[in-house]
Amino acid sequence: MAPIRVLVSGAYGRMGREVVKAVSAQSDMELVGAVDKEGVGKDAGQAAGVEKTGVLISPDLSEAISKTNPQVMVDFTTPLAVMENIRLAAEAGVAGVIGTTGLTKENLEEIARLAAKAGRAFLVAPNFAIGAILMMRFAAEAAKFFPDVEIIELHHDKKIDAPSGTAIKTAEAITSGRAGQQPPARPSPLEKVKGARGGELTGVHIHSVRLPGLVAHQEVIFGGMGQTLTIRHDSLDRSSFMPGVLLAIRKVVKEKGFFNGLEAFLW
Repeated sequence: MAPIRVLVSGAYGRMGREVVKAVSAQSDMELVGAVDKEGVGKDAGQAAGVEKTGVLISPDLSEAISKTNPQVMVDFTTPLAVMENIRLAAEAGVAGVIGTTGLTKENLEEIARLAAKAGRAFLVAPNFAIGAILMMRFAAEAAKFFPDVEIIELHHDKKIDAPSGTAIKTAEAITSGRAGQQPPARPSPLEKVKGARGGELTGVHIHSVRLPGLVAHQEVIFGGMGQTLTIRHDSLDRSSFMPGVLLAIRKVVKEKGFFNGLEAFLW
């Protein structure tokens, strides 16, 4: 079988370079395009710290798609750019693996429409680490027995959005796992510093930490009578996301429609 033709959007960013490196190492994939506003003209492989690929970073996604005819676009850009990138890919009949976070409910609905119209598959995932997917699943299970819970998510200081997409998806999974059970009403503490209790989504408090030195980490802390249960996942290096990205690339070329979360391809 011919290798899967992959274009990486955001190829000069930290995640993009990891994707370039991972795709280039696969015998069943071929890196055919690399797009970014930074690093224009550089070889995508060399920029990622591997051998030359012969693929130069281009600033124009539409032109790159037209010239390279990819089957899959992997996008790790920004919330400001990603939707236009997805529209261009869908119009060209290119499937998508989207790791850019900060998308709204309306964005996801539009992506589903674009996927249906294009007859291609688009996966949007806030996290591609298999351990993070399991953390969310375990949290949903624990929520059946521990309705009191808070989330602490920690990321590097360059992350634009807060809370993280993983934290949002975890809160939604917890709400689903509660199966109608809600923690007992408790008086709201008087915040001496506004925001000290974090944000709240579907009744779950979420606290966001942004510091240099971090990559991607999350704790889900459940509290019960005389006990706590902590479920934690740590991505210590961006390579932790690559098995999930590669799995997604292999899956989207075979599927049609919209998929929200890597778990759609795991079970």
